[in-house]
Amino acid sequence: MRKNYLFTLLLALLVISCSRYEKILKSSDYNLKYRKAFEYYNKGEYVRASTLFDQISAVFRGSNKADSVYYHQAMSYFHQNDFILAGHYFDNFVKTYGNSKFAEDATYYKAYCHYRNSPRPSLDQTNTVQAIQAFQLFVIKYPNSARKDECNNIITELREKLVEKSFMSARLYFDLEDYKASLVALNTSLNEYPDSKFREDIMFLILKSSYLLAFYSVDKKKKERYQASLDEYYSFIAEFPESEYRKEADRMYENTSKILRIDNDINKPEDGL
Repeated sequence: MRKNYLFTLLLALLVISCSRYEKILKSSDYNLKYRKAFEYYNKGEYVRASTLFDQISAVFRGSNKADSVYYHQAMSYFHQNDFILAGHYFDNFVKTYGNSKFAEDATYYKAYCHYRNSPRPSLDQTNTVQAIQAFQLFVIKYPNSARKDECNNIITELREKLVEKSFMSARLYFDLEDYKASLVALNTSLNEYPDSKFREDIMFLILKSSYLLAFYSVDKKKKERYQASLDEYYSFIAEFPESEYRKEADRMYENTSKILRIDNDINKPEDGL
């Protein structure tokens, strides 16, 4: 009986609350909407708050309350995990209210929204690049911010994602057995990220791509390409002499050396000629 009474009471309160909220939405009293928007925001009712901020943002544009309305409008969407819309509002805020007391926070949250929209490495990394640029700008603009270390840590995390994306994209050509394109992509990845955590894997794949490209080449191109694969072998073992790929690398070296030796013997001029 008591449970039914409490349920009925809660339902009645919810109906009354919704009714009051609907009246506020329909009201032409924008000062009331302003007060209620912040009231809902402070209670953590971000959906209701964002709806009211959307209604009053244009009305308070140009007033001394404008920056507060626009900032909390963006934050309302941020708290709803709508990082696309929140990021849009933070971006507009920074462009419009650069001298506001909320400017530093808005600049940070603009970057953070890009960060939250950054996908896994296999997908397009536009938001990752934008997040890195936005965090770098924040650190430059606010060098004494308490968030500086956090921003630098996030930048490092996002760069690692770009490194992985670069490696995955380059390896795709190898997996597709397009060894000429693989060599271009792998070398580009290595040049862009010389300190990549995948450096050993990349250099081995460069060696293997070079070897396989030579193996499948037409006869007139084999010698030159096998010679190139030898150069890649020497570069690889010089940097990674204890590599887990060493045995396979040595086998490619032995095969290449044998092929080049045979080719040299065939083309060696006879004595007296």
